[in-house]
Amino acid sequence: MKQNSIKKNTIFNGVKTLSSIIFPLITFPYINRILQPENVGKINFGQSIISYFALIASLGITTYAIRECSNVRDDKEKLGNTASQIFSINIVTTMIAYAALGAVLFLYRELDNYRNLIIIQSLNIVATTFGADWLNSAMEDFKYVTLRTVAFQFISLALMLLCIHEPDDYLKYAVISLISSAGANVANIWYRRRYCKVRFIWDMEWKRHIVPILSLFVMLLAQTVFNSVDSTMLGLMHGDYEVGIYGIAHKVSNLITQLVASLLWVIMPRMSYYFAEGDYQQMNKLLRKVLGFNALIGLPLAVGTFMLSKDIILIIAGNEFSEASSVLQILMIGFVFNLFGGSFLGNSILLPMKREKTFMIICCIAAVINVIMNYIFIPQYGTIAAAGTTAFCAFAIFILLLFTVDKKVRIERIGRILLSPVLGCAGIVPICLICRGIDGLWIRTAVSVACSALLYGGIVYAGRDELFLDLIVELRKRLLRG
Repeated sequence: MKQNSIKKNTIFNGVKTLSSIIFPLITFPYINRILQPENVGKINFGQSIISYFALIASLGITTYAIRECSNVRDDKEKLGNTASQIFSINIVTTMIAYAALGAVLFLYRELDNYRNLIIIQSLNIVATTFGADWLNSAMEDFKYVTLRTVAFQFISLALMLLCIHEPDDYLKYAVISLISSAGANVANIWYRRRYCKVRFIWDMEWKRHIVPILSLFVMLLAQTVFNSVDSTMLGLMHGDYEVGIYGIAHKVSNLITQLVASLLWVIMPRMSYYFAEGDYQQMNKLLRKVLGFNALIGLPLAVGTFMLSKDIILIIAGNEFSEASSVLQILMIGFVFNLFGGSFLGNSILLPMKREKTFMIICCIAAVINVIMNYIFIPQYGTIAAAGTTAFCAFAIFILLLFTVDKKVRIERIGRILLSPVLGCAGIVPICLICRGIDGLWIRTAVSVACSALLYGGIVYAGRDELFLDLIVELRKRLLRG
């Protein structure tokens, strides 16, 4: 395993994540203006329903599979056996998920108007299961994943521009969105054969796999509550319009989260390998870089989005969704707590250490709090309450996770890692305030982003931020080679 593979994989996964951000930035303004808030709300509501059954199908298998397959990837026979067992379990859970979805659609008549939409969106569950994309991540093959994802996004973009022209085209939009996500997974069925043969087998070691998988399932269920229960409860208590408003802010927040989380899927196999070998020295070095990346990239994204929330919503969705700006600001507060809580302490430390039970309990506590607070506050405060409860629960998870850190995990000079990014973010605030006087939405936003980026870069450079300096050195090397 080459030591520089993490750098290369981070670049590939970063490109993939950026494409996943740029693609919606291109499509959102067009789709939101064509479909209008009510139909956008239908799409979001249907997706919130599907997310629960997708979770039943996945059952925490993705994270578990990456961890387990990365430990045996040097032995093709063991890799094939492990992958086939996990794949077989995934097929069984997918069948259970579809049985449950069918029962809900048959018994819960309030969903009759959404039935066709939900059925279309549910097909992504099948594609995800048969694609077994977790095998690519375990093998650290992020180049193929990136090229494949970008290709299907271009196909989806072309179809959207050709086929979506009026509000009633929301079902067409659901089908085209399915092509973008499901198509990439289906393509993996043939590609993954280069690693090992993945097939359905009856002889599954349930006792070996089921306990950690169920622990991860419960944890992911709690995390899904944060991502979906707000939209579900808003839809039931307020209607499609409120779901559409909240959904836009939530999508922007998710795009930023995906960008920062792109490093997690790169380091997960390597972290699992280090923990399995008991190499805490290498593990601590890698965690220091992850924390530095989260601070260097995540903090300015959060502050900048908070300050430019109104302009961002206007660019992406238009005046009809202007109410989403306040919701986005609240979600960005929660994003900061999640950046160092669930993302770093939870996903980057506890999961590779196989302490998913601890993370599960914490997520469950926060999920219960989230549902109760939503039930109390959403009827009166709507989208603001939904965002506020999510931010509060992210804070609760962060506090609880602080008490779970293993003493062997030692990240030196944390203050030095955080100081320059924090000072840089402090400089972003006045820049954005000054730029508010500029006329023209696009010009104002472009100037705000450019000036903020230059000032932030200057501050972190002057503060001798380790990761930032490494990036500059790497960039100089590549330019000189060119």
